[in-house]
Amino acid sequence: MTKTPASALAGLRILDLSRVRAGPTCCRVFADFGADVIKIEAPAGVDPNEGMSGARHGADMQNLHRNKRSVTLNLKSPKGLALFKRMVATADVVVENFRPDVKTRLGIAYEDLKAINPRIILASISGFGQDGPYRHRPGFDQIAQGMGGLMWVTGLAGQGPVRAGIAIADSSAGLYAALGIMVALAERERSGEGQWVCSSLLQAQIAMMDFQAAKYLVDGDVPQQAGNDHPYTTPMGVVQTSDGYINIGVGGQGQWRAFCDAIGEPGLATHPDYDCQENRLRHRDALKAHIAAVFATKTSRDWLATLEEAHVPAGPIYTIDEVFADPQVQHLGMAVPVEDPRRGQLRLVGQPIELSRTPAALTTLLPDAGAHNDEIFAELGLGGDEIEALRKERVI
Repeated sequence: MTKTPASALAGLRILDLSRVRAGPTCCRVFADFGADVIKIEAPAGVDPNEGMSGARHGADMQNLHRNKRSVTLNLKSPKGLALFKRMVATADVVVENFRPDVKTRLGIAYEDLKAINPRIILASISGFGQDGPYRHRPGFDQIAQGMGGLMWVTGLAGQGPVRAGIAIADSSAGLYAALGIMVALAERERSGEGQWVCSSLLQAQIAMMDFQAAKYLVDGDVPQQAGNDHPYTTPMGVVQTSDGYINIGVGGQGQWRAFCDAIGEPGLATHPDYDCQENRLRHRDALKAHIAAVFATKTSRDWLATLEEAHVPAGPIYTIDEVFADPQVQHLGMAVPVEDPRRGQLRLVGQPIELSRTPAALTTLLPDAGAHNDEIFAELGLGGDEIEALRKERVI
């Protein structure tokens, strides 16, 4: 079956200088919605950190860099830099996640790009920000998780700091950068000018702390590890059944009464220790012990059916293979098939955004490095002999 390319962002050109996760996550949004995203990477043997993103045709790289074209370009050579600047003249956005000083040293900082193309938007993603005392520090996701407060609210009480099981600082920094680019593109429609968009792993991680951060800033309370318990609401979290575990979520008083009726304990709803949220939090340990004995009497499936009938929020706790076997996940199309010439049909993670007329599409996998050199440099007006000469000089 021939797949229809996405069209929402057709005509938008993104130059992707990024690597690892945050920048590629940002660019993937645009690629999946139809922008012409050109992945620019150094020719083989030029980059001392070559391969740091993992196996090129492995799952992670394919998931991050689908729907892109690829060129190789040595930005440290005068000819390579000149070619890049010619590309900037035809582009809408440049995305980079170098250390802040690198783009200045290369001559591709925002003011340099603006002089070539006043409409250009430069998106810079760093570990700690473009200025300030930590600007030169290299940053990785787990470092940002630690500095942003996440590791001290994750895990069981007293067990010490625990990282989240996903690269949440990296991924959220990329998504915030994509949002910033969208804002800059919308503003450019009025002003005709581009601008510099900046995001960092540290800023993104602090923003993702959300209500935990606000609790400190507004009330001065320092949140602690709470394991699987919600910090401010109970009963909400993990309960063990006769054959496994499920999550329950009981919010307001109406849900509390429905929950008590559903589990066959209507008296709990009006018990003086549990009759309001404040009392339930005050006596959380005793309530958890009481509920644990009840839930141990039936299977997870039985309890989920009972709670669904009572309109009480609850859900299974899946391993990743069970996630993609779930009928609702399959209905949502979060595993998208795409053909790989090396391995046959693969499935990658779909976009969690639905548009009624111009949805995202996943049509191509990450190409070999430089697979589109001839095509893209010909678009710049270079002839075949010129391109071949650049190849021999290791400019491309």
